[in-house]
Amino acid sequence: MSKSRTTNYSRWDELPYAGESRPVENPEAPFAGSWTTYFIRLEDEKWVSTFTGETIPFQVRHPSTINWYRELPIVQRTLRNLTREQKAIATYWGTGVATKQWTPIADQLIDAYGVEAPRGARILAALHAGLNDAFVVTWFYKFKWLVARPNQLDDELATFLCTPRHPTYPSGHAAVAGAAAVILSYYFPAERRQLQQLAEEAAQSRLYAGVHFPIDNEQGLRLGSQVGELVTRQLQRNRDTENQSIDTPYRNSLNVKLTPPPYEQVIPFQFDDSCDSLVAKKSNPKRNNTYQIPIRMVQSYFINLRKKLSLMSSKKIRTDSFISRIVVRIF
Repeated sequence: MSKSRTTNYSRWDELPYAGESRPVENPEAPFAGSWTTYFIRLEDEKWVSTFTGETIPFQVRHPSTINWYRELPIVQRTLRNLTREQKAIATYWGTGVATKQWTPIADQLIDAYGVEAPRGARILAALHAGLNDAFVVTWFYKFKWLVARPNQLDDELATFLCTPRHPTYPSGHAAVAGAAAVILSYYFPAERRQLQQLAEEAAQSRLYAGVHFPIDNEQGLRLGSQVGELVTRQLQRNRDTENQSIDTPYRNSLNVKLTPPPYEQVIPFQFDDSCDSLVAKKSNPKRNNTYQIPIRMVQSYFINLRKKLSLMSSKKIRTDSFISRIVVRIF
């Protein structure tokens, strides 16, 4: 593992991904850390509250204090011993952008609790504004610190999913998950435990994918939770024209069964999963699932048909033989 001349850790912009010959030349939205935010804003390299102007001292470890030598073996060991469930978790949370899986969760809660239309819109607006801010803060730190990915420290590391084209620390998926869990728990406090478990699973999924170190996920979750807390503090201050609090959290527990189990996409889309970096060979479960069920149905149909035809005339039995030959050719 080589270290940068300017930092005591390996830099993302100085090393190629495993399977590639050059450092990443097509970074993903490198200036997103300067984009418009809603609840916070950046002033002179410091984050402040948009509404109060107070400085926000986000608590996230500086990468120079982390022993990356101890982090890498955990990623390597995890990839060597992935279970079927861990692969399903990695695939589910790693499909599409990091915000993709949280909108259906919010919708399920809004539906289950019978939320009024204006309040439903407010919940979704608060959630997505908070997720935007969490993403912007995360990207600010990612491209400020430029910490190398696991497959840049091990040039033979075959990840389970494609490695994103941006620095590793902190994890964007984890930050989004942390913010989403806090904001949704504010509106649906009875579901807090389940939401926190989902956030932790979403963060952990990036380790299963092989694209993040454990510390990326831990600190990303921590950072996102802080953004979520800041959002909810501001929401609590909001009043209507009668000086009544706008938000009325739904405190009765309905124990809503939230996705992801059984880890099927709520809004399916055939994303391009081709990679330039090195990935482990794996079967395509979607392709298998697509064709297994129809084949079984057709097989069952022909078996029953053969039984019926066998009771008929010899002429129809010959027809059965003809059908059997067709079945053999098909399957």
